[in-house]
Amino acid sequence: MPEYLAPGVYVEEVSFRSKSIEGVPTSTTGFAGMARFGPVHYPRGPSSSTPRLITSFTEYESVYGGLDRLYVGPTGQDERLGFLAHAARAFFANGGQRLYISRVFVPRATDDLDDYPGCARRAVSVLDIQATWRARWPGSHGNVLVETRAVRSKNVAVNFGALFPAPDPRNAWGVQARRAKAGAVVEIIAGGTPPVGNAPLSAATLAVVEVDAEGRQSFRRGAALVVPAATDVIQLVELQVTVTENAESVRVYDELGADPQQKRYLGHILQRDDPEDENAAVWLDYEPTTSADPQAAFLPALLMVALQGNPSPRLAGGHDGLLAEPDDLAGEEADPDDASRPATGLAALGEIDDIAIVALPDGGTYDDDTLCAQAADRLIGHAERLRYRIAVVDAPVGSSLTEIRSFRGRFDSKYAALYHPWIQILDPLERSSQGAPPRRLLLPPSGFVTGIYARSDVERGVHKAPANEVVRGLTQFEININKARQDVLNPEGVNCLRFFEGRGNRVWGARTMSSDPEWKYVNVRRLFIYIEHSIDKGTQWAVFEPNGPRLWANIRQTVEDFLLVLWRDGALLGDKPEQAYFVRCDRTTMTQNDLDNGRLICLIGIAPVKPAEFVIFRIGQWTGDAKQ
Repeated sequence: MPEYLAPGVYVEEVSFRSKSIEGVPTSTTGFAGMARFGPVHYPRGPSSSTPRLITSFTEYESVYGGLDRLYVGPTGQDERLGFLAHAARAFFANGGQRLYISRVFVPRATDDLDDYPGCARRAVSVLDIQATWRARWPGSHGNVLVETRAVRSKNVAVNFGALFPAPDPRNAWGVQARRAKAGAVVEIIAGGTPPVGNAPLSAATLAVVEVDAEGRQSFRRGAALVVPAATDVIQLVELQVTVTENAESVRVYDELGADPQQKRYLGHILQRDDPEDENAAVWLDYEPTTSADPQAAFLPALLMVALQGNPSPRLAGGHDGLLAEPDDLAGEEADPDDASRPATGLAALGEIDDIAIVALPDGGTYDDDTLCAQAADRLIGHAERLRYRIAVVDAPVGSSLTEIRSFRGRFDSKYAALYHPWIQILDPLERSSQGAPPRRLLLPPSGFVTGIYARSDVERGVHKAPANEVVRGLTQFEININKARQDVLNPEGVNCLRFFEGRGNRVWGARTMSSDPEWKYVNVRRLFIYIEHSIDKGTQWAVFEPNGPRLWANIRQTVEDFLLVLWRDGALLGDKPEQAYFVRCDRTTMTQNDLDNGRLICLIGIAPVKPAEFVIFRIGQWTGDAKQ
């Protein structure tokens, strides 16, 4: 109660309605796997190494690289399809809209002592220190071309002695350079034709501008100062850095300075933790303050000369690491006592509350079926621990009827669904020539299916089974599943992908990997996840409220209002709300012991709609005088 201590009018705000529950997103998906580039944790890597939200495949390519193959193993000789990239492409092609990517990178044994494992680099010497271009992230994709060009201005020399007659103190300043601030690099040409464009820089003609407290410029070359003559040409020199990842990805950084005092200092614009361009491919590892050379004040000019004259502008040494095994995909939880050790792999996805669907596109790609089963086990365990998400599981490639049944028999979970078979597509990177057939690729179904989950959620709702939906972007399935085969697989919880003449390629199953008949269907499990998660988030206000009839009534009304909307949307069974759900929260649901121990217990019963998996028409002969 507010205090009323002095006479007056008190205007107070009160609420006469129950709180509302907002439904949580159900189509946000998370993938963990191997990518060619992009955010991943390593000892001295950028702090922005957390999973990145991607909203299109074009964005995926700019952050994590494209569809090119990976080259893994101790020597980088093992060619491997980029299953994560193809899964992301299939996800968006099938209607997905929001995808979190947790990249997994496994360093080689030779990287143990490297602070930047797997990252490409190229170094140049500047006096007694090195300036090193480094790829921001590990991967052979980081072996990019970094070209540094000089950009010269027109003549900026001004003779202050002629502009300001004595006794103006500026009369003694001599020749100054317009627009040149402290740390700027200028080129002083005493005679002849001044160089233009990207003509080679020479330390013999460069100088670094110094500015005193009165604004007077001086020009340092090496350890000494130089005084320009009235006839000298002075040109401002800046850098332009072009980073070429491939023909489709070229980034240009203009008007760069080489001194930390400059507003667009190269080391700030392209730094390890870049708040403005977190997708930049490279950064400059350079610490001019560590130099003990007497000419250290001349370092900006020498840095420009070294970067422009680098004979090998392409970075080298970047590699894709080792093949990620199931434990690598599962990742590690964040170290609560060490901020430099964030969560990785699936564990990193576990820290993102919005994710409702998870998959491991690399999980079913191992040559050893045991490893495939281990990856599926890690994925299912992740979904079960997080409770509010479902795992889409891939079986091993090329599984026969016996093998897929054996694989399915290893698991029993209401938080996972298995899809079979794999999906064949035409290689999008290869063009057929001279009549040769284009190369075909086999991909795990999880990328396609998670996109269909998202599409169905947006178009119909989470209560609609994500089945009898068209699979987009394929040529055919790995094997043909006919009715006889599905008669064996469907009762065991293997969701089949099938081709129907005249109706195309479709998902033809909606069962979980659970032996519990109560949780047989994917849409039922996901509907309950949606309801539970929404109620969880939408009723946090009730914690520490007085545990009495007023709170109980408020809780009841809040939940009932939320379920009423679901019933009207067709997510719950029943002709009336009373047949679709009930909510009880009163003294019949709580004992005095519960109240004494701070427990509020609300019972909620829901009648979910089940999919019409078997549509049966019973037909018989009938005559006009026969009884029905």
